[in-house]
Amino acid sequence: MARSNDNLFSWFAERFPAQTATVLLETPTGQRYSYADAMAASGRLARYLSKLGLQAGDRVTVQVSKSPEALWLYLACLRAGLVYQPLNDAYGQEEMAYFIGDAEPSLIVCDPANQAIIADLPKKRDCPVRTLGTTADGSLIEASRSCAPEFETTARDRDDLAVLLYSSGTTGKPKGAMLTHGNLIANTETLVGAWRFTPDDRLLHALPIFHAHGLFVAAGCALMGGARMVFLPRFDVATVIDQLPRCTVMMGVPTYYIRLLKKPDFQRETCRNMRLFISGSAPLLPETFKAFEQCSGFEILERYGMTETLMNTSNPLDGERRPGSVGPPLPGVNVRVADDNNNAIPNGSVGNLEVRGPNVFAGYWRMPDKTAQEFTVDRWFRTGDLATIDADGYVSIVGRSKDMIITGGLNVYPREVEQAIDQIDGVAESAVLGIPHPDFGEGVVAVVAAQADHELEEQEIINSVREHLADFKAPKRVVFVDRLPRNTMGKVAKAGLREDLDGMFR
Repeated sequence: MARSNDNLFSWFAERFPAQTATVLLETPTGQRYSYADAMAASGRLARYLSKLGLQAGDRVTVQVSKSPEALWLYLACLRAGLVYQPLNDAYGQEEMAYFIGDAEPSLIVCDPANQAIIADLPKKRDCPVRTLGTTADGSLIEASRSCAPEFETTARDRDDLAVLLYSSGTTGKPKGAMLTHGNLIANTETLVGAWRFTPDDRLLHALPIFHAHGLFVAAGCALMGGARMVFLPRFDVATVIDQLPRCTVMMGVPTYYIRLLKKPDFQRETCRNMRLFISGSAPLLPETFKAFEQCSGFEILERYGMTETLMNTSNPLDGERRPGSVGPPLPGVNVRVADDNNNAIPNGSVGNLEVRGPNVFAGYWRMPDKTAQEFTVDRWFRTGDLATIDADGYVSIVGRSKDMIITGGLNVYPREVEQAIDQIDGVAESAVLGIPHPDFGEGVVAVVAAQADHELEEQEIINSVREHLADFKAPKRVVFVDRLPRNTMGKVAKAGLREDLDGMFR
């Protein structure tokens, strides 16, 4: 199938193997799906979405568990020119109400068990809800079975919106990053070249696909590289060790590699057919890098990206992979370190990391003021990260100016959790921060001051947060204090709290 336009799906299809019977995806239970299966399934779904009356540019909100059919749905939305909005399947009712209200989708797809809840949420009038389970079940799949598999890919320009990917803000209000077909094409083509994906590769895919890492980086590289995937429903260390000897590439968050190192049956022999291990979504500690090399014989390739920019830098496939560094900029991507006035500063200095290139998103959904705030006048995107660039061009992230916690590769913004805690009866105020954790990278910790004459329990706080937010955002520990420490400007002195609590998970 020749590419006829700049719809990302056309780029995938152009690179599909000439023999479409080639396996694209296989599961640990022995199910196999060819590239031809992917074409047919996504074609049926795209045809059904069109029959529902969805038009190019309409949003499709998707909150389902990982499955081959969920991947086909993503491809179908691309083919039909629709805007795909994936959401973490751990999000609760209040979070979903916000996402649906903000995106105003023309279709919502959810797990069959959640249909009644989702159907009652505030949303665009007459917005249909369809279901998709993990075993090719649900009303969406059933309805699409009678549709013909042929579907002409809808023409899209590079500037047309392909995906609406939400990330929370430091104020607690989530923001929708508008990723275009051009953003995704540029990013995926660059990564396939930089990491040399070919049809000979078999990618161990254990990442979630509601996240840029699992969907656009991992699955995107396999699709555009004509490779195959071992598609795991989730990361399970025993299953990963069992499947690794059949694979050539693995992508993961640092937590995955930490857990592999804890298993005595993870050895060099396990990695006998591997050529590449890639890490992202959270900082990889130099100790983990070195321990993994000693155990497996492989240096993990660490790279750096964001929801808003996709991938920006990568340690080289050939050449030195430096522990503690995320490598030089990828081809076509420009990075600089600047002062608070957006002036570039010399190599070796710590400053604000800014990015410019075809990978950088179009802006925040319906937030023009926020979009303008995050870009300089010459269109450099302010990442919010603090970094240095050495003389060889290697970038090292030294901190985050946007007070974000990364736990197990997932982003948690303290303000959102603090707001949930402050609503609890008896809480006077709270501060939420990330503390180094041996498994998750950072563990969410809440420091809570109670109102006078109130006694609070740690589990009470944790359970209350879980009622309103996804489980991964809930504190792993709660520390009670008489009052929060503040600086002369009245701001909570979180740096001092981090120092006091450092080591609590060790």
